[in-house]
Amino acid sequence: MDPERPVPGPPVARADEVGQRPTRIRVDLDALSHNLRVLRAHAGVPVMGVVKANAYGHGLVPVARHLQAQGVDQLGVAFLEEGVALRRAGITLPILVMGGIFGPQAAALIAEDLEITVSSIDKLRQVEAAAEALGRRATIHLKIDTGMERIGVHSYHAGPFIEAAVASRWCTVKGVYSHLACSDEPDSPMTARQLARFLEACAHFDRLGVPMPIRHLANSGGLLNFPDTRLDLVRPGIALYGVLPDPDSRTTLDLRPAMSLLSQVVYFKVVPAGQPVSYGATWAPAVDTRMVTIPIGYGDGFPRALSSRGEVLLRGQRRPIAGRICMDQFMADLGPDGTAYNEDEAVLIGRQGDQGIRCEDVARAAGTIPYEILVGLNTRIPREYFLHGSLVPEA
Repeated sequence: MDPERPVPGPPVARADEVGQRPTRIRVDLDALSHNLRVLRAHAGVPVMGVVKANAYGHGLVPVARHLQAQGVDQLGVAFLEEGVALRRAGITLPILVMGGIFGPQAAALIAEDLEITVSSIDKLRQVEAAAEALGRRATIHLKIDTGMERIGVHSYHAGPFIEAAVASRWCTVKGVYSHLACSDEPDSPMTARQLARFLEACAHFDRLGVPMPIRHLANSGGLLNFPDTRLDLVRPGIALYGVLPDPDSRTTLDLRPAMSLLSQVVYFKVVPAGQPVSYGATWAPAVDTRMVTIPIGYGDGFPRALSSRGEVLLRGQRRPIAGRICMDQFMADLGPDGTAYNEDEAVLIGRQGDQGIRCEDVARAAGTIPYEILVGLNTRIPREYFLHGSLVPEA
C-alpha cells in the first residue's frame, strides 16, 4: 500500500441522507380540516384559529398555511414574534396578537400588518404614537378584564377606555374581547358572570352611538359548553386540534385528534427480578421481566411526571413505563412473556390497532392539563404532515 495515500474510512452519509430520529410527531391535516368544519358549524359565527405556542405543538407555519387554505376567518397568536413568523411565511390572513405588548413593539406590529391587543389607555397612546410616526393606522382589539385579572381594563372602568379608543385618529377598533377563566367547567357560575360583565362593557359602544365592533369571548371551553358566549367570533385553540380542554371534559362533537406521538424500540433486554431500573432506583420488577428502551424523554418535553405512571402502545398492547423517564429515553416493561423487537413502533399519543392513548389520558397520568402536554413537546421532535393519507413536505 502506498504510505502516502490515506487509508479510506467508512462512507459518511450526507446530511440530506440522514434519516429522521425514530421519535416523531405526526400531524393529520385532514383531522384539522374536519375539526374546523365541525366547530364552525357548531358556533354559527366566524372562527379565529388560535395557533400560538407553535400551534399547540403541531407546528406554527404548516398549521397556519393549512388553516388559511381551509378558509379560516382569522388567526390568533400570543406574541409579536409569532405574527412576524407567519407574515414571513406568506400568511395573509388577519392575525391578532393577543398577549400584552410593550410600547417599543407597537411600530413593528403595525408595520407587519398585525392586529394589536390594546389593554389600557396608556397602551392605546403608545400605539397611537407609533401609528402617527409611521403615517399608518393601527387595527386594534380592546381587551376587557371580566375576572381573569391578567391583562385588560376592568369591565367596570371600561367606559373612558372605550371612548378614548373610538375617538382615536390613528386606531381602528376592529374588535373587543375578554377571556373566560372557567369555561372548561360546565357547572361553574363564573362564566355567566364574565359574560354579563362583558356585555355591560360593550354597551358603551351603543351609548356612544358608534357601530359595535366584533365581540369575541368564547375560547374552546366557551364554544363547547356555553352557547351564549359565542357572540360574533369564536377563538378555538385546543379544540381545533381535537383535544378537550380538561382530562374530564366531555363533548358530543366529533372532534378528531390531529397529533400522534410516535417512536420506535431501540433496545431490548431481560431485567432480573429485584434489579432497579433507571435513575434513583425507584422501580424494580418483582419477577424476571422483558424491557425495552424508547428514545424520547423529558428533553423532548415528554413529562418526567409520567415516570412509572404512563403507558406506551407496543404491538397493540398497553405497556407501563418503568422507572424514571430520562432526558432522552425511557424504559417500558413488557412483563415476563411480552414481545417486542428493535424498530417496533411505539405509540405514546395516538392509536395502534384497537388501542388508543389520548392526549387527555397522558395529561391525567401526569397530573396536568392537555394544553401542557401538547405545547411542551418541543422542536427537537421532527414533525410529519399527512394529507389524504399521504406524507406532504413541510412547507
